[in-house]
Amino acid sequence: MTLPERMLDLAIRHATYVIFGAVLLYYGLQAPSFLMPESLANIVKQSSFIGIAALGMTFVLLTGGIDLSVGSVMFLAPLIAGFVMRDLGVSVPVGFLVALGAGLAMGAINAFFIVALRVIPFIVTLATLFLFRGFGTWLTSSTAFDFKDDFRAFGLSSVAGIPTPILIFAALALIAHVILAHTTFGRQIYALGNDREAARKAGVNTRWVEARVYIICSACAAISGFVLIAQIGRLDAGFGEGREFDVIAAAVLGGASLFGGVGSAFGAVIGATLIQTVKLGLVFTGVNLYLQPMMQGAIIILAVLADGIREKRVQALQKRTIRPIGS
Repeated sequence: MTLPERMLDLAIRHATYVIFGAVLLYYGLQAPSFLMPESLANIVKQSSFIGIAALGMTFVLLTGGIDLSVGSVMFLAPLIAGFVMRDLGVSVPVGFLVALGAGLAMGAINAFFIVALRVIPFIVTLATLFLFRGFGTWLTSSTAFDFKDDFRAFGLSSVAGIPTPILIFAALALIAHVILAHTTFGRQIYALGNDREAARKAGVNTRWVEARVYIICSACAAISGFVLIAQIGRLDAGFGEGREFDVIAAAVLGGASLFGGVGSAFGAVIGATLIQTVKLGLVFTGVNLYLQPMMQGAIIILAVLADGIREKRVQALQKRTIRPIGS
């Protein structure tokens, strides 16, 4: 392989980082204040809630699945926690555990239909997208739900000068990285995504692994919604709507393959940060408001295109040429 080919292969394998660096350089040249520490910290803080959900989505994508219900879980889980905090007078940490428990329960519902009843993940999670949001809309009668002041104080708090949402994001990213890179469960997830039948023959309980990734995904979505609502203090009927696309885009931008078996926790962090960087950069550079979704879409298409090229190159490298007898 020649040097140009090696460089191209390296760029394709790390397309997200190349795009991220190019975006930072471009916006930095257009608006130098964009690279100020305050702006960069604001980007990370605003990307934290999408990043947390993208960590969970990465687990699902690694198995070759998909979860379209994350936006509705973001809406319903903190709503349930809000009712409990308001009506029972429990503290914010207890409310956090309630939201987490609600997320786990919703993930278990997805897992039951996907694993036990063998329904296609796309269909199941599309149905629960409407089911969870419909239930939350019924609970609120489509009116906004206001949280207590101590809840918003939690969302705006910081530790040693670092905003709490960033700390939660960092902690969950580290936990996800350890699970995927250094545990048996993580290796089983990659094995399942690469070849389900081979993983089953190797003794992996593929159904249990698959169930757990959907539960993890919904739990991360619940935490994500809780973190964002804590900063806003109010939940309206449209909260989280369409966020599943941002979450999937962040995971794919971070290198998670839609075909399964490829991706990482830190990649999801980069993907989520990249999306927020693009959004804030478009504001800094004064790009027309109506052109911003087109710019975001173009970057996502580039990432998906790089994913497709990367997959084809991996398949090409895996092929073996058998020489004819006597050659």
